[in-house]
Amino acid sequence: MSCLVARKLPPSKRLWWSTYAQLSSQWHTYSNKVALCESNNAQVTYSELVRDCTAVSQKLKAELKTKHGPSRISFLVPRNRSFVQALFGIFHSGNVAVPLCSDHPSEMLRYYIQNSESDLVIASHQSVDVIHQALKGNGSKRGVVLIEDLLKDGTKEPQPMETCLDDDDALIIYTSGTTGPPKGVVLTHGNLKAQTEAMIQVWDWSPQDSLLHVLPLHHVHGITNCLLTPLSVGASLTMLEKFNPQQVWRFLLQQEERKPNLFMAVPTIYSKLIQTRPRGSNPDEIQTILRSKIRLMVSGSAALPVPVLEKWKSLTGHTLLERYGMTEIGMALTNPLEEWKRIPGSVGRPFPGVSARIVDISSNQSDIVLSESDRRKFKVNHRDKEESSGELQIKGPNVFKEYFGNAEATAKEFTHDGWFKTGDTAFMDRSGVFRILGRTSVDIIKSGGYKISALDIERVLLGHPDIKDVAVIGIPDEEYGQVVTALVVLDDTHKNINLTEISDWMSTKLPKYSVPRIWKSLQTLPRNTMGKVNKKELLKLHLK
Repeated sequence: MSCLVARKLPPSKRLWWSTYAQLSSQWHTYSNKVALCESNNAQVTYSELVRDCTAVSQKLKAELKTKHGPSRISFLVPRNRSFVQALFGIFHSGNVAVPLCSDHPSEMLRYYIQNSESDLVIASHQSVDVIHQALKGNGSKRGVVLIEDLLKDGTKEPQPMETCLDDDDALIIYTSGTTGPPKGVVLTHGNLKAQTEAMIQVWDWSPQDSLLHVLPLHHVHGITNCLLTPLSVGASLTMLEKFNPQQVWRFLLQQEERKPNLFMAVPTIYSKLIQTRPRGSNPDEIQTILRSKIRLMVSGSAALPVPVLEKWKSLTGHTLLERYGMTEIGMALTNPLEEWKRIPGSVGRPFPGVSARIVDISSNQSDIVLSESDRRKFKVNHRDKEESSGELQIKGPNVFKEYFGNAEATAKEFTHDGWFKTGDTAFMDRSGVFRILGRTSVDIIKSGGYKISALDIERVLLGHPDIKDVAVIGIPDEEYGQVVTALVVLDDTHKNINLTEISDWMSTKLPKYSVPRIWKSLQTLPRNTMGKVNKKELLKLHLK
C-alpha cells in the first residue's frame, strides 16, 4: 500500500488535477456505461454526463465573463443528475462550488450565499422561489440562473476545462463550530484528490462497483465519499431523492442484473433500517442475499453504538466498517476492508498519506502513527502505557485549506507545527488503532449523522420573547447517537407557554435536525462564578 503524499513541485510545474478531469477520463473508457441512476429509474451514461457538465460550464463562463479570477457559485438543485451537472459544471469552468440544502430555512441559505461571497446562484424550477426569498430585501445583486437554462442548446462534445492547480479552491462546505456562526470549509482540488484516491485504494473501489446513495449532498460524506469517489473510478451509483427505509430495503435486496454492492450511511439510518426490516422476511434469506451481493457496508459521520452494529450483523450478516472523518479533513481513519480484522467501537488506523497523533494537552506530549505503509515510523512516546488518550490531531494532503474569509478561526484550529486540532478526544493503543471517546467540547452534538452546534441553537432560542435563559445539550441515544435537548428558563410572565409552540417556531429558523427533540423547563440554570453553565454537570443531572 503506497502513501498518497502530495509532491512539492514548483508552481509552474505542478500538474493540475480535478474530479472533473477524472470524470472526463471515464468518458473515453466507459462512454455508454451508466454513471447515475435516479429514483425514477432514469439512467445517465458517462458520455451524457460529461457533455451536460461541459454545457453548464460554457454557460457559466458566459454569465461571469466580466469577472476576473475564479468565482464562488452557490447552487440548490434536486438530488439527481442536476446536482452532478451543476457541481462538475462549476469545476469545469474553473470556479468554486458552494452546495446548498433544501431543508435549510431562508435565513440560513442567505447566510451561506452572502458569507461565501457567491457571485452567482444556480437554482432549479423547484427551488428558484426559495432562492429569491433568501435574497429578498438584502440589497443583493447576485445573479440567479436555472440549471435547466444552463443545459439548453449545450455543446455536443466535451471541451477543455480551465486549468487549475492542486492548491486551487474547489469546494466550500459549511460546518458548525463551537463558537460563532457556521464556517465555510475550503477544500482544494488537491484535498479532493487525496481523499478520493485514499478511499479508492483502501476500500478497493473499481469500475464494477455500484453504490446506493441516500446521504445529504451538502456534507462531505455525501459528496466526497458517495459521489466524487465512485464517479472518479468509473463506478455507478443510484441516487435516491431522500432516505426512505422501505425503498432502501427494496434496492438492497433486489437481485436484478444492475444492483448496488456498496452502501454507506450514518448510524441513525442503520437503526431505522433495523426497525423497518421487511415484514414477513426470512432472516436467513436476507443474510443470504446481502452476503452474496453487498461487498462493503460503511458507517460514519457519528459514533456507531455497538448494539446497533451487533443488531445489523445479526440481521444482515455484515459487520459494518467504521471510519472517522469530518468536513475539514475528509476521511482520516478507517477499519480494515477485511471484516474479520475490524474492531467494534474503533475507527481503525490512518488512511494512506494521513498522519494522526494523540496529544496530552496538559503535558503537550504526543503519540504519532503514520499510514499503514509506514508502520516502521510508528512510535508510542508513553512506553509505560497500553494506550494513550488525548486530543486527536491530523496532518496530510487531505486537510482543508482554510475557513473562508476567517483567518483567525483557521489559525486557531492548527498547531504551530501544522497539525489540525479535530476537537475530538480519542484513545490509541500500542498497535495504532484509534477509538473516539467524544467531543472535546460539549457544544458540538452529533445527531443522526449531523454535526450540530448547541451554541447556534441557543442563539436562536434566546431570540424568542418568552425565553429568558437556555442550555442545549446532547443526550446519548442508541438510534440518533445523541438527541438535541433544550433546557429552558421561561420569562416570569410566560411560565404557562406551551413548549410545543416554541418547537414549531424553531422549525422556521433552523433545519429539522437542529430543532430540539426533548424540551424541559427549569427554574434556573446553574452557573459558575464566571457566569458559565457547566453543561457536563447538567448532562449528569439529566441522566440520573
